[in-house]
Amino acid sequence: MKIFNTSADCKPALHYMVNIDNKLAEIKEMVDRGDYFTINRARQYGKTTILKALGRYLEAEYLVLSLDFQKLSHLDFETEKLFVEALSREILKKPYSLAYASSEIIHGLEHFRNGQAGVVRLADLFSLLSEWCRTSAKPVVFIVDEADSATNNQVFLDFLAQMRGYYIDRDEIPFFQSVILSGVYDVKNLKRRFVAEDDHKTNSPWNIAADFQVDLSFGTAEIAGMLDSYEQDFHTGMDTLCIARLIHDYTSGYPFLVSSICKLVDERIVRRTFTVSPRAWTREDILDAVRILLSEQNTLFESLINKLEDYPELESVLCGLLFLGKEIPYVVGLRSIEMALMFGFVKKERHTIVIANRIFETLLYNLFLASPSMQQNVLYNEALRDKNQFVRNGRLDMKLVLEKFVRHFDDLYGDRQQTFLEEDGRRYFLLYLRPIINGSGNYYIESRTRNMERTDVIVDYHGEQFIIELKLWRGNAYHERGEQQLADYLDHYHLDKGYMLSFDFNQKKQIGVRELNVGNKILVEAVV
Repeated sequence: MKIFNTSADCKPALHYMVNIDNKLAEIKEMVDRGDYFTINRARQYGKTTILKALGRYLEAEYLVLSLDFQKLSHLDFETEKLFVEALSREILKKPYSLAYASSEIIHGLEHFRNGQAGVVRLADLFSLLSEWCRTSAKPVVFIVDEADSATNNQVFLDFLAQMRGYYIDRDEIPFFQSVILSGVYDVKNLKRRFVAEDDHKTNSPWNIAADFQVDLSFGTAEIAGMLDSYEQDFHTGMDTLCIARLIHDYTSGYPFLVSSICKLVDERIVRRTFTVSPRAWTREDILDAVRILLSEQNTLFESLINKLEDYPELESVLCGLLFLGKEIPYVVGLRSIEMALMFGFVKKERHTIVIANRIFETLLYNLFLASPSMQQNVLYNEALRDKNQFVRNGRLDMKLVLEKFVRHFDDLYGDRQQTFLEEDGRRYFLLYLRPIINGSGNYYIESRTRNMERTDVIVDYHGEQFIIELKLWRGNAYHERGEQQLADYLDHYHLDKGYMLSFDFNQKKQIGVRELNVGNKILVEAVV
């Protein structure tokens, strides 16, 4: 039986996969043009899977020479001679590529591999590769996976410089049709990984690279296609498009997250086995999988957390997006933003940056709210103490949550200034909410309403959904418009009841919780 895969590359015969033919066709257009380019995406974004699929996709027209630099050791990069020997060794392991190589090419590679050629330079290897390109019956495409694993080594930069030289002279000297480097770090930005920074090391080797604009995330239709394959095997009656849309809502198509949710539902929630056929997947199953995913460690989350520790400047950018509702413009070359993009925390949306997906957003909220300083906060401890009061017969009493929050918040912070509340009000509500729903529900921030004046928190608890609008008090007229907006917004979620938490800086404010009707909707309003 096929499975949903979350480790290493996906193999069509073993794993349920999305159809990536459209992505491969776009990449092939770049190869046909003779582009040199880098595929830079965050960890576990499906880079290796797409490179292997690309090799199969191109083989009818091209000879594909594909190497994985993870297979090279640290010692292999110490000198040019050792690097040439290592590359020759890896090329000789590719029988399909060598089928188009003459005996002289193979003999030359064997001499390099065995260290029998005396003093060996990169120039000697490139001369041999050029001859291979000249005599090959098909144009040669060179692919290097995990290229950034080598970027701390000068010999690798020299290797890139040689390729640049051959690329510039390709109208005079035979060379690869196209070169594709893949990894997390863009080799155009190697200076980030070096102590010594100069133009030769950081810029010249790869300033001829073409931009890679192919979207490697999975769209709703692509996810639905993968689920259709699952349905063809098990005939559960699942509404694949509806489930795919929900998975995309939470993951924004991040390949590892998509596969992880599907794998959790299949293997741990509906419990498909060799002898038990699965039932149809439901919305509650997807939400349960999201909850499990966020409650357990995995390699992707470990990588993200490590990056936060390695690059402290990321925290201020991410906190600005999460807690303050800041609209942060994308600025070319700004280190903190480029880092956040490169590691996958954020994505570009029009001219601004936003958190990459709901799951990352909740992960980051949980991380920042779980800091020692936050967990020592009195509000957090009050929420832990009150926790058992809020769930009755398996249902969350959100009105009571607001009533208790208003009381505790006013006791602790009622006399603080406006600047404190603008920056910390939302943070403290989420800090209070988190231990109440932790382990039994999910929460995220609705991106369409996130700004300095309004934020909508969406809570899913045991299949029931709550919309809580957090906003700043701007007078009665503004507040009434907000009530109507929330009522209209509830229609989008097919809900009859919504919640509003307002932070009022008026010294004559009346704190408390009240319930009112707006049209056919019930609004529970809390003021602090």
